[in-house]
Amino acid sequence: MPRRKSTETMTLDTTGAKIGEPVPKAIIDTNTASVGIPRQSDQGLREELSALRQQIDALQQQVFHGAQAAKGGARKAVRQTQAAVKLYPASSLLLVATVAGALAFAGRRASVPRHRHQSALREVRDFYDRIRALI
Repeated sequence: MPRRKSTETMTLDTTGAKIGEPVPKAIIDTNTASVGIPRQSDQGLREELSALRQQIDALQQQVFHGAQAAKGGARKAVRQTQAAVKLYPASSLLLVATVAGALAFAGRRASVPRHRHQSALREVRDFYDRIRALI
C-alpha cells in the first residue's frame, strides 16, 4: 500500500544558511541550521595561545633536563668503566675476550647453512626414482 502524502507543510527557517551561499567545510549545527564555526572573541584566542606557549616552554625544559640526566648518566658509566679497568685489568681483558668469543660463536652459528636443501634434493631424487620405476 502506498504511503499517504503529508498535507502538513514545513515552515522555512530563514535564520539559517541562505540558498546559493557557499558551504564551508566545517561544523554543521542541525539545531540552529547554521554552517561553520561560530565567531570567537579574540581575547579567548590570546589566552589559549598564551597557555599553549607555556606548555611548550614546560615541555622544552623537561626535554632539556632529561637530556642532561642521560648525558650525566653516560659520563658516570664511562668513569665507572675506566675505574674498573684500572683496578681489574686482567678481569676486564677476560670479560672482553669472553664477549667477543660469544659474538663470534653466535655469528658463525647463524651463518652455518642449514641442510634443508639436501633433504629436499633427496626427496626429489626419491620421487624421480619412483616415477622411473613405474615407467
